[in-house]
Amino acid sequence: MNIALIPARIGSKGVPKKNIKLLGGHPLIAYSIAAAQLCSGIDRVIVSTDSEEIAEVAGDYSAEVPFLRPKELSLDTSTAFDYMEHFVNWLYDSNYKVDLIIHLLPTTPLRDPDVLSNAIKGFDMSCTSMRSAHELAEPPQKMMQIIDSRFTGFFPEDDRPEYWNLPRQTFPKAYHPNGYIDIIRLEVVRDSHTLFGRAVMPFITPRVCEIDQPEDFEYLEYIMDKAEVCHPLLEYLSLNQ
Repeated sequence: MNIALIPARIGSKGVPKKNIKLLGGHPLIAYSIAAAQLCSGIDRVIVSTDSEEIAEVAGDYSAEVPFLRPKELSLDTSTAFDYMEHFVNWLYDSNYKVDLIIHLLPTTPLRDPDVLSNAIKGFDMSCTSMRSAHELAEPPQKMMQIIDSRFTGFFPEDDRPEYWNLPRQTFPKAYHPNGYIDIIRLEVVRDSHTLFGRAVMPFITPRVCEIDQPEDFEYLEYIMDKAEVCHPLLEYLSLNQ
């Protein structure tokens, strides 16, 4: 059995109550719930939250919320490993026989369920996990930081003069993890006390929009309004509410 885990705490500095803010007439978290429900490789959909309000919204969209996450695991300083370890321990304590955890971040709302299914089918069990990412337009070697009020590069060990001005093709391709889908193995979390382990299988997706700021909602609303065809997740949500 494969279980989708959708983490959604109530606290958010950039966008208050981000996970239940409306997008296209539905709460943000509803899109990840719908994607999991439409994915042929997922058997159950569980939301991990510290909030009764989010739990009620998730239940309205037919996700399971069998527990409330402790507040101390839902702070600004809390990590993904914190809530994942809590979930894995809950699975073990509940004697659930689970093959894989399909980790879906609600801040990446517009997924293709068929892409999720293909990722799950293609997962190599010799790997400790899978992580999705899209290719960056510019490698990190082209980026700058400010030290003592002056721009400088992030790679002082690179002795080429102004290496950051070299063509991007000079550097290896770089990828940004995007929350489209991560595949987590329970035994890796339990035994190694890490989220992904040492053998992370890459899953490359098209570039996706992640929700971090209010303008990200506005951008996605614009894209959805201008699309000639209704996004399948929005269509599914509209038909099932």
